[in-house]
Amino acid sequence: MPLKVRYCSQCGSKVGVRPEGGRDREVCPNCGTVFYQNPLPVVACVVVDHKRRVLLVKRRQEPRKDMWCLPIGFAETDETVRQAALRELREEAGVEGVVMRLLDADSYGSEFYGDLLVLTFEVEKTGGVEVPGDDALEVAYFSLDALPPLAFASNERAIEALVAVHEEQWGIQDSFRHFQEESGEMLSDPLVVMVEEHAGEIARRWVRELREHPTTLCLRGLDPDHLADQAALSLSRLGDWIRGDAQAEEVSAFYRALGGERAAGGCEVHEVVSSLSLLKRQIYDFAQQSGVWERPADVYRVLELITLVGVFFDKAFYHASRGFAEGDSGAGRAGGHPLE
Repeated sequence: MPLKVRYCSQCGSKVGVRPEGGRDREVCPNCGTVFYQNPLPVVACVVVDHKRRVLLVKRRQEPRKDMWCLPIGFAETDETVRQAALRELREEAGVEGVVMRLLDADSYGSEFYGDLLVLTFEVEKTGGVEVPGDDALEVAYFSLDALPPLAFASNERAIEALVAVHEEQWGIQDSFRHFQEESGEMLSDPLVVMVEEHAGEIARRWVRELREHPTTLCLRGLDPDHLADQAALSLSRLGDWIRGDAQAEEVSAFYRALGGERAAGGCEVHEVVSSLSLLKRQIYDFAQQSGVWERPADVYRVLELITLVGVFFDKAFYHASRGFAEGDSGAGRAGGHPLE
């Protein structure tokens, strides 16, 4: 509980308690000075390194001695709360920084100091060396999924707010890294699964367009069910091919056989390439219709899918053209369909 005011700081008279402004307050009966009990301002900092680890300090003093917390302390009268946050960060952890944003504002009732108003800022490190200050026993970075018990609940809420702020940004970064490494989960994975699950519907849309498009005249005479089955089979395995779960030989054999079949049916090579381009566009259209593009992650998800599908169809164009040139409709089909 906060200390009680006993004597007036203005006239020295003994202070009493009386109703004022709808509640009991400490008031000087002589000069009428009202002593309001306002919460003390406390500032804290969330600093995350390039590995997404949070900077914590182990408390040297009570309250919550020996527990870990964010760099935290009281703001003083001659500084702004942002200046106070950076000062506490420097004094407790040896780190210089710049305030990025306010993450959380929270009330906390302390048995030592009374009511506190805790303002927590995200701070980007700009310099300094991580060393414990006078109020800290240790300073260390902790992974977000392996944090120690924290001294204050406000610290936990602020870190949760930080994760929420960066969720999309980190998701895009992780997905891009997985794309480069060709491993791990990517943001476009749900869209790929959606394409696979709706392969039949996309294939039927494609066949309808083939039968009307001026660049695929030859394919109008082919069995539409056979065309749809070929396209659906291709799309149903799209994710396996993109993720590398299917062998490259399977992709090449499938499209060489497709190209050879089109050649045997009297089609032109440009019709084969056009038909594959139309199938690719059907995938794009379907992906774009899957939801609104309000968040950066939504835009990135579709763009990532477009990139992956584009790379896949570049291979399809090449192998279908090779198969067409070879003119062998049985290529890659000996012993059964290469994807069965």
